[in-house]
Amino acid sequence: MKSIIAPLLAAAIFAAPVPAAAAAGNFTLVNRTGAAIASLQIRRVGTSAWQSLGGNPASGSRVAVAFANPDCAFDIKANLADGQSATFTGVNLCDVTTVTLNRGPSGDVWVDYD
Repeated sequence: MKSIIAPLLAAAIFAAPVPAAAAAGNFTLVNRTGAAIASLQIRRVGTSAWQSLGGNPASGSRVAVAFANPDCAFDIKANLADGQSATFTGVNLCDVTTVTLNRGPSGDVWVDYD
């Protein structure tokens, strides 16, 4: 009996699905900063090289962002049409469909996810 159970157990372990590695992918960005976004930039957390992200959503609107990266944690900088900028740090782009950039009246920033 033991000679039958061991191979069946081994087969079950190797046949079990392996979870896919997390990675950042396409998402919808919602602008709740109170100003139009003139440009968006992104960098991996802990790096200094900003790259253009594309998309210029007006205040209150949304834009589809094509993005793919094996990492999850990013900083997003929104250069606003009113001349200010807002940097959102540690944004998790893995397993999200919508990222909302928020800016309060005192300039505080935060991100909401869907």
